[in-house]
Order: sequence, then structure tokens, then C-alpha cells
Amino acid sequence: MRVPLLRTVPLSPKELAPPQHPLERLPEEWAEVLVAWGQPKYRGVQVFRWIHQRGIFDAEQMTDLPKALRQKLREEGLDGSLPVSAARGSMATDRTRKLLVRLHDGKDVETVLIPQLEKDPDVEDEDRDADRGVGLRPSDTVTQCISSQVGCAMGCMFCASGVAGLQRHLSTAEIVGQVLLGRATLEPQERLRNVVLMGMGEPLHNYDAVARTLVLLTHPDGIGLSTRRVTVSTSGLVPQIDRLGQDFGGQVALALSLHAVTDERRSSIMPINRKYPLAELVACLQRYPLPKRRRITLEYTLIAGVNDDPKDADKLADLMKRVPVKVNLIPMNPIAESDLNAPQWSGVERFAERLRSRGMTATVRKQRGNDVDAACGQLALYGPGGERSARTRRLPVTK
Repeated sequence: MRVPLLRTVPLSPKELAPPQHPLERLPEEWAEVLVAWGQPKYRGVQVFRWIHQRGIFDAEQMTDLPKALRQKLREEGLDGSLPVSAARGSMATDRTRKLLVRLHDGKDVETVLIPQLEKDPDVEDEDRDADRGVGLRPSDTVTQCISSQVGCAMGCMFCASGVAGLQRHLSTAEIVGQVLLGRATLEPQERLRNVVLMGMGEPLHNYDAVARTLVLLTHPDGIGLSTRRVTVSTSGLVPQIDRLGQDFGGQVALALSLHAVTDERRSSIMPINRKYPLAELVACLQRYPLPKRRRITLEYTLIAGVNDDPKDADKLADLMKRVPVKVNLIPMNPIAESDLNAPQWSGVERFAERLRSRGMTATVRKQRGNDVDAACGQLALYGPGGERSARTRRLPVTK
């Protein structure tokens, strides 16, 4: 069978869904617009840089543009900024911040800024426990978790994002706008290094908007993130995973929310598994065009009495023996709509060590932002006053 060549160049504008907002235009698309206005092509890169590299939406501040062009940009309406209707900073020492972002139609989504952890030089190595986060401190390098939908249609039983169901997709401008907003709120010494599409929504369910987002975030004249520093997380939409691999040549990091190792158990907590069962999903991961020395991340939320038995760890190792993966274990974070809970810490350690004994790379995600409901699985539909959406439902206990 002929193996297709991996894509090594970004998708061109013609391969993407057309832009619906000025914030969504690539430099080539800006050039087309500006030429039609009687401006030279090179102005397209200038406008793009002002918006994406510098985060400037006010045309009057674009000082290297002629006055007539700035007037025209004002008339078109450049503003893609998103207002923050509420902000919550973690009272813990990890400096996690959650922003409630107000969209043009009055709906809200959440984005989270999470400082990466580094070794605390005041703690001796023998006293450090990386799995528990002991002996680590927040650094000035920040990861931003962004949303791709208002709500979510996937209905995973351990996640609050889908509690109110899917209300609508976000546009590319609304997704990229979260990153521009997050970057603007950083402290002077902080820098944005990673963006993960792990917030509210299933990113691959909103594929066209997300694909254009990825091209914009990694454009060298814009925010300029490395493709290695942008992660798309999915619950397992097989056709869209294949499309992502084809469109981006495996360069964009992929994370799969797995969470169970049998079809019966996974279908009970993740309804998407009924459409794309494990055998089909694993085959999809095997053909994903990973570059050399890169691995797919498996997100595995440990739920007491559901998927935390050491035998599950053995099944996980067997299931993924032909897929280059690393496992990120996540003790379940509490959500108000579910009676499911994380196992005791001894159970988390036991599961991690069983995977490691089978030759797998396994890390335990540090619980970050629990006190502001910003941890994995906790993002839900809150109002500015902290109230839940009226459409929320209580998730059933699944054991």
C-alpha cells in the first residue's frame, strides 16, 4: 500500500473554510482585501501583525499604516476583543486563573491560564514528589486552556462542560480571541508557551473553525506558537482525527480522552464510544501520521470503582502496545453534577506504577485550579455571579 507523504506546509487559505470575521483573515486574505481598497499587497502582513502579533484592534494605533487605510479599517470594524465578565484567581499557590468570557450574543465560555510547574530550589530532591506536585512551584511559562464550543454534545459522565448540552459552536474569531485575551492579561514576566484545546466543547466537532484557528495560532507573523505547543484534545471522533492528521501532517499535538479500556465501560461513561468503539479508535491512532519521536497523549481520568483497578492498567498497556503514547493520569476532579469521585492517592500511585512496570510512560496530572472550578472536567456554564446555567442536569452515578 502506498504511504501518503506527510504535509509539511500549513494549509492554504483555499483549503480552509472562508473567514467570517476580520480577525480570522490570514495575511494573504488581508492582502486581497486591501488590494481591492487600492492598497499595496504588503499591507496585508502589516495589518495581520498588528492584530495577532501585537494584539492591537484600534486602527489608530497602527502607526505604520496610512491615515486613509486606518479610517477604512475603523469603518469595517476590526474589534475582535472579548470582554471578561468574571475572573477567578486560584487561592492556592499555583496561580491558576479562570476567565469567564462574554460572547457577542451574551453567552459565556471559560478559558484558563495555568502556569507550568518547575522545581522549587528550596526543596531537596529527596523530599520532592513530582506525582503529587510536592517540591514544585509555578513558573512564568503559561499554558492556556481554551474552549471551542458553548457547552458540549459528547455527554461524558465525568465532565461538567456537557452538563447543559451543546448550545453552539464558537467561531474562529471567538476561539483565537480567547488566546489574544489570555496573552494580554499575563503578568509582565509571564509568557504564553502552550495552548490546549481542552476547555469547553469537543474541538473536532467544530473542525472547520478549529482548523483555521490552528493555522492562525501557529502563523510566524502572528502569535507564532510552535505546532508542538498546540494540542487538540478529542473524545474520539475517528473521521476528524484522520482529517486532522492529513491536514496538519501530525505536527499538531493530539490528546485522546480515553478513560476506559473496554467498550462496555467506555460506552457507559463516554457515549461517543458507541459510534466509534475501541478497536476502530485504536486503528485510527495507529495510522495517525506522527513525526519521529513524537507520541500521542492519552488522557485517563481515574474514577473510584469505575476504571482504577490495576487490571485496567494491564488492559491499557495491551490495548496500546502498537501505538506510541504517553499516559496522563487525572484523578477525577469534583463536579457538582456527579457523585463520581477520584480514588485514594494510594490507588492512583498503584495504577501509575502498574503502567510503568509495563513499559509505558505515565504521569499524574497535578490538580490545578480546583478551588476556582478550573481543573480538568470542571469547566461548565456559569454566569458572572457564579450561577449555573438553568439547563444543567445532574449526572448519574455510573459504577
